[in-house]
Amino acid sequence: MSTIAAALRPIPLPTATRLRTDPAAQAFTLLRVVFTVAPILFGLDKFVEVLNGDWTIYLSSEFNDLIPGSAEDAMYLVGAVEIAAGLVVAIAPRFGALLVAGWLGGIIANLLLVGGFGDIALRDFGLLVGAVALFLLAGAYDRPAERDAQRA
Repeated sequence: MSTIAAALRPIPLPTATRLRTDPAAQAFTLLRVVFTVAPILFGLDKFVEVLNGDWTIYLSSEFNDLIPGSAEDAMYLVGAVEIAAGLVVAIAPRFGALLVAGWLGGIIANLLLVGGFGDIALRDFGLLVGAVALFLLAGAYDRPAERDAQRA
């Protein structure tokens, strides 16, 4: 199977027995749930603005110039991408984790261009590392039968 097909293949959640006994399965599931829920909630908030009343303050002029429409339109686009990324993580966590990591890299670059948000950029770097960890763990859980055969 090609690398792309492997990354896009849906990965089931580990069984309840494995979750009780395997710390790596616990970490994989925890990261998968967090990187599903958090992007969806942040994406939805771009539309309803409960967490933040003005997401446009985080948009650099350099990125705003690249995106057609207003800064508010850009935030709606960002929200849609974040929702989609969360859904992809839920279904295909190996690919979704890379998608989220790349997206976080873009957010970090944007925040550094805006200036004054270095603390948030550093936090997002930690999230990027977590997304990479999800990618690595997803690689271990995309072929459970092969992994079990190797352990025997």
